[in-house]
Amino acid sequence: MFEAAELGRSVPKEQYKALEPTVRAELLEAQRRLGAAGFPVIVVFAGVDGAGKGETVNLLNEWMDPRFLVTRAYGRPSDEEQERPEYWRFWRELPPKGRIGIFLSSWYSLPVLDRVYRRIGVGAFDARLTRIVEFEQALADDGALILKFWMHLDREAQRKRLKTLEKDALTRWRVTAREWKHWRMYDAFIGAAERAIRRTSRGSAPWMIVEGRDPAYRSLTVATALRDAIRQRLDEAPARGSASAPARALPAPVGTKGRKTARALTHGPTILSHLDMSLTVARKDFKAKLERLQGRLNGLQRKAVKRGVSTILVFEGWDAAGKGGAVRRVTGALDARDYQVIPIAAPTDEERAHHYLWRFWRHLSRAGRVTIFDRSWYGRVLVERVEGFAGEREWRRAYAEINQFEEQLVEHGIVLVKFWLHVTPEEQLRRFKDREGTAHKRWKLTEEDWRNREKWPRYEQAVNDMIERTSTRAAPWTLVEANDKSYARLKVLRTVCERLEAGLGG
Repeated sequence: MFEAAELGRSVPKEQYKALEPTVRAELLEAQRRLGAAGFPVIVVFAGVDGAGKGETVNLLNEWMDPRFLVTRAYGRPSDEEQERPEYWRFWRELPPKGRIGIFLSSWYSLPVLDRVYRRIGVGAFDARLTRIVEFEQALADDGALILKFWMHLDREAQRKRLKTLEKDALTRWRVTAREWKHWRMYDAFIGAAERAIRRTSRGSAPWMIVEGRDPAYRSLTVATALRDAIRQRLDEAPARGSASAPARALPAPVGTKGRKTARALTHGPTILSHLDMSLTVARKDFKAKLERLQGRLNGLQRKAVKRGVSTILVFEGWDAAGKGGAVRRVTGALDARDYQVIPIAAPTDEERAHHYLWRFWRHLSRAGRVTIFDRSWYGRVLVERVEGFAGEREWRRAYAEINQFEEQLVEHGIVLVKFWLHVTPEEQLRRFKDREGTAHKRWKLTEEDWRNREKWPRYEQAVNDMIERTSTRAAPWTLVEANDKSYARLKVLRTVCERLEAGLGG
């Protein structure tokens, strides 16, 4: 694989000096055009020590406008990073649309090092490479342009390069015992790198192997490849359009006279229609049961804090199904320092400039905390699907993306509990009317709630598909019969306790 990058290619100084101004200007122009485009550019650098990764990144920052570049280099995870899933630190620093992100020692570094040092076997290495493919594919499907450069030197060229760096007082600090140790392990590194490149070089995220012996050659090679890739994507943009069907305009809100009764909201059978909505709890028993469950949850969360076990609770459900009330009964059992509630509304401009999962990765808490999402990433396959904010290709691929996201949470040891709070159309209508007639509740009811109600069958089918495709062994859905608020609140608390007990090992 690497033979073509061991030919000793070079660019004469005169030729480099002649080409540099033009390449710089063209790269800047491509960057300027990118600023108004609807996609980000992600550039990954990897390779052998001494092959020019850092110098090339510095050069790109010099040649382009650094205000619109995000440059990140990663070492071993910090304590804060270790308390979260592995990809948290990468997701939170992804560039927004119209910007370029340059990543050194990125998501490839630790898997390759772990394989070289034999901390993991081939099977585990391949599993981590598969995770990389899934990560990059999700970004590419969302429109990101991904380029990956492997900066290469053969073994003898690397030895000479390290010797040269050692002799120069300005660069001596870059060569440590670690670099020489890795040089002695050259064959192991190349073997792991070759496997990684073969398994992760895809049309949506290709690798380019660059010979790193001559600085002029490697600089021009990377710069022109980046320039050409941005130009090509920009030129394709008008023809490509969105990768999915365009979002549809929302219909005008309906007034009170247009509000449909529950009788009109008929539909075929779904998973939800098989729930026993008559389940209740006696009022005289509710308070005592609530106190016992909240006390049980408090004790479990104290253990979770000591053991560093995090919990994520996801609340989805119909408008007026009682999500807020259920959340308050959970937080009422917790120390305010140990939890955060994240209410999810329409994305901000900053959030729309990133992959839809970006804003959820950002909110993952440190070890031992509880994070509660009042609505969540499932908006992609619910409201965005039904209302046309996401095209069909976008929401269909979201099922797999969500499953992969949740697998990473659970693999990290996070206790993930997902609730769908279900009410019948008749009960929802009763609660809507109650809100209309109660001054301190009236603000909760909007024309959008009435309009969403008219699309009940479409939403119920979307919920059915969501449950079928994302209720996994690692992250199952809990369906809550919520016509009776007291019953629903107790079921939520009981489920959280049971899942947390299982996560703590009983």
